[in-house]
Parts: sequence; structure tokens; C-alpha cells
Amino acid sequence: MTRNDQPWNDARMRDLMGTLLRVGVLASAILVVLGGILFFIQHPHDIFDYSIFKGEPARFRQVHLIVKEALNFRGRDIIQLGLLVLIATPVARVIFSLIGFLIEKDWVYVAITAIVLCILSLSMFSNYL
Repeated sequence: MTRNDQPWNDARMRDLMGTLLRVGVLASAILVVLGGILFFIQHPHDIFDYSIFKGEPARFRQVHLIVKEALNFRGRDIIQLGLLVLIATPVARVIFSLIGFLIEKDWVYVAITAIVLCILSLSMFSNYL
């Protein structure tokens, strides 16, 4: 039996979730490092003053604008996209867990995972309610 022919079980689900987490964290790290390198290339002579807190511009608070600017190879936006990927990774794990528990028909864990997903969704989108 090859790896793709294995039945859906706890071990396979654990392996797939581990891979999902590793890929998410690695993709995030790559984006942040790439964005940092681009940022310093694009702003070689800027001097930053961190003694006074300044809020982020509006474009760093909206996902579609972050993605749009990251596709234009803007360093800060690529860094921000990497941070969004890092935040999205555990959320993707919860969604993947929900699907896995549905496939296994483990209704107790489906209910618990659905509640966790609802709480995550409410906290992420509470600004828009």
C-alpha cells in the first residue's frame, strides 16, 4: 500500500497537519526574509526613529491591499504578507482538523473544532460586525 492509498486515520491526519504547519511557517519565514531584503534594497538611506510610536498606514490593515502591494514587490508589504501567512497557518490547521474529523465521523471532535473555528472567525472578523 503506497502512502496515498492509506486509509484516513489519526496517524495520517497527524502527518498531514504537521506538514501543513511546517509549510506554513516556512513560507512565512521565506516571505518575511525576502520582504526584509527587498525593503533594505528599496530604502537604503532611510533612517527610522522608533522613539515615537506611529500607527501603520491603512494599506497594512487590509488583506487585499497587502496582497496587491506584495505582488508589486514592495518590501514592507511582503513582510506583512509573511506575517499574515503565519497567522493563517494555525487557522488552516483548525479547518483541516474539522475536515479530518468529518471524514472520520468523530462528531464530538467535529463539534469542538467547529466551536474553536467559530471563536477564531469571530475574533478575526469582529471589526466588520
